[in-house]
Amino acid sequence: MNLLAIDTATERCSVALSFAGKLFERSAETPRAHADLILPMVADVLQEAGIKLIDLDGIAYGRGPGAFTGVRIAIGVVQGLAFGADLPTVGISNLAAVAQQVAQPDDKILVCMDARMNEVYVGRFGLKPGDELVHAIGLEAVRKPSEIELLGATRLVGTGLAAHPAIADPALHLPIHASALPRAREILLLAEREFAAGRSHPAREASPVYLRDQVATVKGA
Repeated sequence: MNLLAIDTATERCSVALSFAGKLFERSAETPRAHADLILPMVADVLQEAGIKLIDLDGIAYGRGPGAFTGVRIAIGVVQGLAFGADLPTVGISNLAAVAQQVAQPDDKILVCMDARMNEVYVGRFGLKPGDELVHAIGLEAVRKPSEIELLGATRLVGTGLAAHPAIADPALHLPIHASALPRAREILLLAEREFAAGRSHPAREASPVYLRDQVATVKGA
């Protein structure tokens, strides 16, 4: 599929475009200015590919969890672009995008992204033998670092591990990727599965996931 993906949920601002089997990317790491960077990045990849938005099949975005302002920027930009070009949209978990970066067959990946305020965004993902894309194991949640259990994880990933190293049990010698941030490249990959399965939505339904707004909690997350 020919897709555009954007992500502004963390300090990494990134864009990825898949067109005619080729990948075009832009990325920058900055604590702010995402609103100023993202549209020029989109214009750059479209120009490099020699296409317009209307040549695409859809737009994907990192729907959170992440910084409140960053996630809102992604929603606003995607809605504006998708409305103008009459394109469907798909929101992808930023935690899943992080897990996808490091996943190996048979992995059970615990993603812990720093949520500030002494909390961590937590998600669990697996990669079955023969599969190329991760799948969620349970629901995502926001937790205090002391509340997080490894529960059979084979790999740990995310900035929450750098902010709260005590989450990892050194006796288990698990692979740790504490600097990983979401990238539009993985959001694009995961979105291809959603579009192919018919799970896209019109631009007006593009929506964020903050987790802190959720009342329900999941034991053991």
